[in-house]
Amino acid sequence: MRFSRYIVPTLKEDPADAVVKSHRLMLRAGLVRKESAGMYVYLPLGWRVLRKIISIIREEMDASGALEFLMPELTNSELWKQSGRWQLMGKEMIRIKDRNGIEYALAPTHEEAFTSVINSLISSYRDLPVNAYQINTKFRDEIRPRFGVIRSKEFIMKDAYSFDIDENGLEESYQIMRKTYRRIFERCGLETIPVQADSGNMGGSASEEFMVASEIGEETLLICPSCGYMANQEKALYKRPAAHEGQQRQIEELREVSTPDVKTINELALFFKCGAEKFLKSIVYLADGKPLMTVVLGDREVNEQKLKNFLGASELELASDDIIVKVTGAPVGFAGPVGSPGIRTVFDVSVRDTFNAVTGANKKDVHYSGVNPGRDFEIQEEADITSAMAGDACPLCANAMNEKKGIEVGHIFKLGYMYTKAMNVSVLDETGKSITPIMGCYGIGVNRTLASVIEQHNDEHGIIWPAAISPFDIHLVGLGKTTEEASLVDEIYNFLNEKGYETLYDDRKTSPGIKFADADLLGMPVRITAGKTFFKDGEIELKSRSTGENIKVKLAELPPAIDRMLGR
Repeated sequence: MRFSRYIVPTLKEDPADAVVKSHRLMLRAGLVRKESAGMYVYLPLGWRVLRKIISIIREEMDASGALEFLMPELTNSELWKQSGRWQLMGKEMIRIKDRNGIEYALAPTHEEAFTSVINSLISSYRDLPVNAYQINTKFRDEIRPRFGVIRSKEFIMKDAYSFDIDENGLEESYQIMRKTYRRIFERCGLETIPVQADSGNMGGSASEEFMVASEIGEETLLICPSCGYMANQEKALYKRPAAHEGQQRQIEELREVSTPDVKTINELALFFKCGAEKFLKSIVYLADGKPLMTVVLGDREVNEQKLKNFLGASELELASDDIIVKVTGAPVGFAGPVGSPGIRTVFDVSVRDTFNAVTGANKKDVHYSGVNPGRDFEIQEEADITSAMAGDACPLCANAMNEKKGIEVGHIFKLGYMYTKAMNVSVLDETGKSITPIMGCYGIGVNRTLASVIEQHNDEHGIIWPAAISPFDIHLVGLGKTTEEASLVDEIYNFLNEKGYETLYDDRKTSPGIKFADADLLGMPVRITAGKTFFKDGEIELKSRSTGENIKVKLAELPPAIDRMLGR
């Protein structure tokens, strides 16, 4: 492809609204252009990369035995109501009505749609297992689109759904997908970290995320360097030390302490001259519209996903100041479990082991000290509702865990019977008995994969594409000043095309400096320069974008030299 005939609108400077590397480089290299918040146009260069990623995904999915479908992007509301997710999906799901008043969703995912169509295609155990997939556009009304295509309103996803006779079959399908995903990401040049994850609104008994370590990742990963335990913070467990370990338990009397305008944990720690872990922090939420109080240690944060899972709630939000006053009798910062405020209260499991703690007295400007579970309040509901942090003890080996930020590029789920039971899917087993198939679900964010590759493969000059997904194999830079010299470079271009190399030929009439800067920015694996030494003695310069290796060869020697740099 000749540069002069291609659309490659490169930019010299970083766009002001791009804050992460992948977003900046995708805009500067002319891969995308922003249409509106969370919406991007893929220009020819970016679309070439997406198509190559899609091709790798399709090859590996087909090799795994999965069957490709193409589903409507509009899904009827009745399917979502059958599964019970029409309301559960919340405001992120874009809902519309046609001229007849029939409701649809611009599908954020396709569990219901695939379950419905597979139900119409299977009737016997002989029809299973089935793994059906598609590569299609999805829509989510993100409240805060950001980081370019990493969190957008419209995106391309590969989603697959397996149907098996029993849990053994599901386990086999799940493991096939785990291996398939590893191959897909390796071929794309991505280093991923598979971690245990929360299933969220998808449902099911187990899930695993494929994360790309990145400082701009929206997910926090807990990783044990000793035993290899890895989990998303939404799911991560940790061992809690006994609060009284190594201490004498001399139980104090409960007493009221006047604390005028002292309400944050930091302020209280200074006031009482003790650590944050000595406080019981009470936070009031609305769970599906009903007030609820949580109690955790003062040095911990409520993990809202864990709390939602424990409650089985679809919506969870912090209560307003007015509601807090109404249910606790005190303003924000003074709530506590002593003398129960009369609302449902969920305690973190670590609270049971505290003693002589400090907590709000449900009165303005008053706290209790010497607070002890059992004597001063009863724990009727408790769960793991706090987030693990760096330094916490691994739940498997008790050694300290580390934290990393990560971008989710893939997620696999054991869905179980959630959809097949709700949507009345059944087949006959070997004895003629009707049974319900069990499901798995497997997703890859194609756009996120592209952006994550750039996050991992770049330098101060631009993108460094892995050969498998690079827009072109070669960036040919012609430095001819005369018509005759330009014709000689044309011969190299024609030779490369004949040999089957995808080549972007910079034939523009501009300075060498601009051409070399654009070559580094665009990041093709091999740069070939036809300059003075070529016009003088026929030597062509090859440079590897990833290693910086620079060699000179004759025209006939180009193919083996290129193949070596491409890793073929």
